[in-house]
Amino acid sequence: MKKTLALICLCFMLPSAGFAASSRENLQARIDAAQAVVREIMMAPDNSIPMNILEQATCVGVVPGLKKGAFIWGGQYGQGVVTCRTGHGWSAPVFIRMAGGSFGFQIGGQSTDLVLVAVNDRGFQDLLKSKFKIGGDASAAAGPVGRSSQASTDWKMGAELLSYSRNRGLFAGIDLDGTSVSQNMEDTEIYYGAPNSFESILKGDVPVPAGAIPFVREVAHYFIEAKHRQ
Repeated sequence: MKKTLALICLCFMLPSAGFAASSRENLQARIDAAQAVVREIMMAPDNSIPMNILEQATCVGVVPGLKKGAFIWGGQYGQGVVTCRTGHGWSAPVFIRMAGGSFGFQIGGQSTDLVLVAVNDRGFQDLLKSKFKIGGDASAAAGPVGRSSQASTDWKMGAELLSYSRNRGLFAGIDLDGTSVSQNMEDTEIYYGAPNSFESILKGDVPVPAGAIPFVREVAHYFIEAKHRQ
């Protein structure tokens, strides 16, 4: 019953987000927004993803403007992009959806940027699945924040994914247990103009489209910077 009401709340909150047909132009805008999120977060010297985590990253996902709303039952929905490390740089991006519901006495709504960092091969394999649930199918933890996070080593104990959110300038780790992540094959095919599997794209077998090069370079820049700081 709670899940049904959460879903109803989510549908009313976002009448068009999940069902409107995407165009090549708004998919490009999504990638551009993801690039801006990465740049703005990493340019904050004392309030960003620690370099030692980006050095370990196998994949980075960005969901600009994850929508959250609540009236007794809460829900969230967002669409974003993922790029993964390959043997020759970072991959072309794929498109993902994130959705979930939370039960609690809360009223209000907000939009927040979300960043997911896969920190090992298990996290990479999760993103090759058509759908998985954070906290159920994949272990996750709220990621530590700070340019050098020497004391924050708990994430190495088993988390596959680290999660972060940014709202009104505040950047912090976030608990996303119960949130589902699914492949958006429709948007991915529209953007590339042909069907490609997530595996072939994320393993680097598909060239990075011209419009996605700035986003991939933005992620690669901070990954390389992390390597140079070791």
